[in-house]
Order: sequence, then structure tokens, then C-alpha cells
Amino acid sequence: MKKILAALTLCGLLLTVPLIKVEQQDFLRIHVRADSNEQTDQQVKFAVKDEVEKLLSDKLQGADTKAEAMQRIEGALEEITQVCNATLDKNGKSYRASVAVKKETFPLRSYGAVALPAGEYDALIINLGSGEGDNWWCVAYPPLCFGGSGGGEIRYKSVLVELINRLRG
Repeated sequence: MKKILAALTLCGLLLTVPLIKVEQQDFLRIHVRADSNEQTDQQVKFAVKDEVEKLLSDKLQGADTKAEAMQRIEGALEEITQVCNATLDKNGKSYRASVAVKKETFPLRSYGAVALPAGEYDALIINLGSGEGDNWWCVAYPPLCFGGSGGGEIRYKSVLVELINRLRG
């Protein structure tokens, strides 16, 4: 009987409780575009992503707001470009990286339990060469991709999951 009551309560909540709205202006995304879809260009895209991730993990350590994270990234654009180009050189690529922070449209994307709706977001854009190959994207702030960045561990809570756990309890 308890399980039936919990299921009915859950159904009622799903119909009456508004979904938690994710505000696009609260996120700073990152987008790395490969030069082409050739295997070597795709591999170098991930090598660049890994090096940029290391750099941003340090740069964003302790950033408490998106504005602070954006300021730090904008102040490091030259350094980010150098890291990208050094990685391209190391991998035998002659094309260069272009790096900028701007607004860009992203599709719906899930990162674990967090789903970001499609829409326009502020983003660090990294084009490798022509930037016409398949891409990689994630979220730089809050740090859903970069381990150790931000002001500490970020936990996302679900009111619905908490209620279900209480009903079980």
C-alpha cells in the first residue's frame, strides 16, 4: 500500500510541480572544433581539449561566479591559444588555433544528471584550423568537465528525488 501511495504521489507531483529551470546565463560552455573529420584531426582535437582542460582547471580554481570564470578565461586567451598551438605543433599539425569568448547556440545536452536545454550560451570557442570537423563541447562553469575547478564540489539536487527518498524512508 505504501508503494502505491508513493507512486500516486509521484504521478501527482509530476503533473503539478514545475520542472527546475536551468538558466542559460548561469553557464559558461566550451566548444572545441576539429579541423576535419580525419582520424588524426579528431585525435589532436582531444589532445588539445586535454591540455586546455589542465590549464582551465588551474585558472578556474576558486572562481565563485560565472562572471569571475569568464573574466579569468578572457584574461588567459593568449595563453590558451599558445597551449592549443603547442599541442598542434607537438602533433605535427601546421594549422593554428583561434580562440575567443562569445555567444553560441548549443543543442540540448546532458552531463550526468544535469541537462542543459538547447539555446544560446556564453562559450569559450576553440577552432583548430578550419574548425569544420566534428566537435567536442562541455561546461567550464560550473565545472561539469574540469575536475578540481570551481570553489569546491558542486552538487545538484532534485526536489523530486529527495521527496521520493523521504516517502521510502
